[in-house]
Amino acid sequence: MDTKDTRDRGIRRGTVTAAPVAVGRRGRRTDADPGAERRAGGTDGAGALRIAELEREIQELQRANETLKQYVSKALDLGTVPTRRRDDPAQPPGGPGGSPMPGPAPGPVPGPAVEFRVLGPVEAAVGGRWVDLGAPKQRAALVLLVSQAGQPVSVDALVETLWEGRPPQSAITSLHAYIANLRRVLEPHRAPRTPATVLCTRGRGYLLNSRAVEVDAHRFWKSATAGWQALDRGDPQRALHAFQAGLDLWRGEAYAEAATTPHVLPEAVRLEELRLSVIESRCATLIAVGNHEMAVPELVAFTQAHPLREYGCELLSLALYRAGRQADALSVLRVHQKRMVEDLGISPSPALRHLETEILRQAPELDGSQRVPGGGSAGED
Repeated sequence: MDTKDTRDRGIRRGTVTAAPVAVGRRGRRTDADPGAERRAGGTDGAGALRIAELEREIQELQRANETLKQYVSKALDLGTVPTRRRDDPAQPPGGPGGSPMPGPAPGPVPGPAVEFRVLGPVEAAVGGRWVDLGAPKQRAALVLLVSQAGQPVSVDALVETLWEGRPPQSAITSLHAYIANLRRVLEPHRAPRTPATVLCTRGRGYLLNSRAVEVDAHRFWKSATAGWQALDRGDPQRALHAFQAGLDLWRGEAYAEAATTPHVLPEAVRLEELRLSVIESRCATLIAVGNHEMAVPELVAFTQAHPLREYGCELLSLALYRAGRQADALSVLRVHQKRMVEDLGISPSPALRHLETEILRQAPELDGSQRVPGGGSAGED
């Protein structure tokens, strides 16, 4: 069987069944041992010329092999990353200056919608059906891409995350395979050799097209923003609905299986801080509309889990006071004050000291409105 035909069929199947042999200008095979030629030629002029010729042919072989790798990668739809020359300094994933990679913005995405849930264990649905995201490292690659949705993630960052700074020689090949697998999962109806529209190649990295996917973390942010805007408009009931809708999206720790990895940690921390702020905002709104009895148990659990958050302590004290529990309200403030002084060596904020004074004198203002995050206030119904 002809070797070329065999190799071509192997490439179409995704494997290489025969290694190419580069041929020099004189038709000689270049898989000979250069050392043997040197030994045969000695140190005379003919031997030196032969050595130079062999070196040129070896360079041709290297170029031929690089061309083959590019071709195989294209045939397998692996999105080969250009090989960096030694004299080519590394560029950040966003190009010089960190700006987004050039290229056309992804257009409308045909086929099924893709949904990611990251406010807990990471899950994905395509066309309304949950899909298997594959092996742990493949899942980890997707988690990083989702956490940076809309922004390119460099191959270096992916490799560092997947192999924790100790990548094997096969790391790039494995990463390309993971990306190819994820593309098949996320776009099952994409025609062969057509550009990916969900998980796209961008320069020396990959980008999850934020216009092609829906992420529950983004919906949570929209709900939180809608709640704060409703408070600014003086609509506490709509704010409560928006806050609760956002909190209902949470199923556990954000990006649970990868929350501590260096490239995902900042986003996980940001989302957790946002969640705590929304809980405080919801409880403040409950107090403002007169539902302090409902707010008390939620704030008790909240302050036990997060004892150093002063605003949570302030809200719990106010809710207890409005529920007719003045002694408990003062106790909350004094326990918090003692913890701050003994554990951290700092005094409580002026807001807490002012609230303690107002509770002691049973100020009528405490039965009225209470400030809520966002600069607004809401009166009781």
